[in-house]
Amino acid sequence: MNETTIPDTDTISALIENQQRGWSLDQRFYTDPGIYALELERIITRNWILAGHVSQLPETGDFKVLKVANESAIIVRSQDGSIKAFANVCRHRGSLVCLEGEGNTRKFECPYHGWIYDTDGHLIAARSMPDDFDKKAYALHKVSVEVLHGLLFICFSESPPSLAGARKDLAEPMAMFDFEHLKVAAQKNYQIDANWKLAVENYQECYHCATAHPEYAVRHTLMLDPKKRPRVQVRMLEKMQACGLKEINIDHIDTQARPGEQGYGYSRTALFEGCQTGSEDGQSLAPLLGKLTDYDGGASDFTLGPFSFLLAYSDHVVGYVFTPIDKDRCQCEIYWFVRSDAVEGRDYNVDRLTWLWDVTTQADKEIIINNWKGVQSKYYQPGPFSAMERAESLYIEWILQALRREA
Repeated sequence: MNETTIPDTDTISALIENQQRGWSLDQRFYTDPGIYALELERIITRNWILAGHVSQLPETGDFKVLKVANESAIIVRSQDGSIKAFANVCRHRGSLVCLEGEGNTRKFECPYHGWIYDTDGHLIAARSMPDDFDKKAYALHKVSVEVLHGLLFICFSESPPSLAGARKDLAEPMAMFDFEHLKVAAQKNYQIDANWKLAVENYQECYHCATAHPEYAVRHTLMLDPKKRPRVQVRMLEKMQACGLKEINIDHIDTQARPGEQGYGYSRTALFEGCQTGSEDGQSLAPLLGKLTDYDGGASDFTLGPFSFLLAYSDHVVGYVFTPIDKDRCQCEIYWFVRSDAVEGRDYNVDRLTWLWDVTTQADKEIIINNWKGVQSKYYQPGPFSAMERAESLYIEWILQALRREA
């Protein structure tokens, strides 16, 4: 644990046990540096985080850097063609080795004292070291990396949760949209001056959508009360099979029921009638994905771990990744994916493609910051969740489980 704050685990344990089920968290879960230090150890560095798509690293030496809280990883296409990941920390005196966010290289040279590493992480040059200095002992530390149906995932743990269940159960829904053959059409980073949990909680619920997101609300039935959704699902379900889709529901978010596995889920929800996709006018934005033949009027939600969420329309996929910068700041990285053979300017327009989720995230950013300001007030008290905040309530239960877990 790199944080100087030593968590008082007895006090935190009492706080966890006193947390009222079905209510928002006690103020200290957002403001206590000891709890954040425990989150770094038990949640942030122990779970898989979406880092992009293999299409971003097509050639040997292609690399990108992922930054999460105190950690930074270099993800690179190595000489043997495989994807590898290394801690972006020089083995000499700890400087960041790679300062660029992405690029192509034959070697990584530390900008501090010039130690040089190859794309397999081996130290290949270190000036003025003793005669008995063994470069083999100073390779970059490895970071866990997995490719899941074309998506890149990183975990800053030597023993990360298993992705076997997710790989198996999500294979069919991901194949419908041909995740293997997507490409990143756009990527944007949004810094949010608030505790990271508030950002994820906000994404988990649509209780606020009708109030805060008129652009989203006129297209997506998820903003409806859960009791009203089955009625609007019928039209989508009737069209689904003819369009090349299948009704699939997966809910394995509860890792307590599946110990050692990363939580994951999948579902599809209807858009309002007349809407094909998440665009300003509701009409198509890009070529249909995979083997889809038409629009069923729906959008699919994928969850994989506590930080990574995907929204799959029939013609594009939006990936959301929430990660902390520190206790009081977080970031939201958004990826927009289209078919790998789609051509910008001919098959899609980036501004149209990104419009909905850019305007929605800008609004969410303001909402989350205002939430954070209120949560820090002496007048803040936890409140009860509505029926439209069930996913947020379950997420909080997972957070509490993870904080309890020591090993």
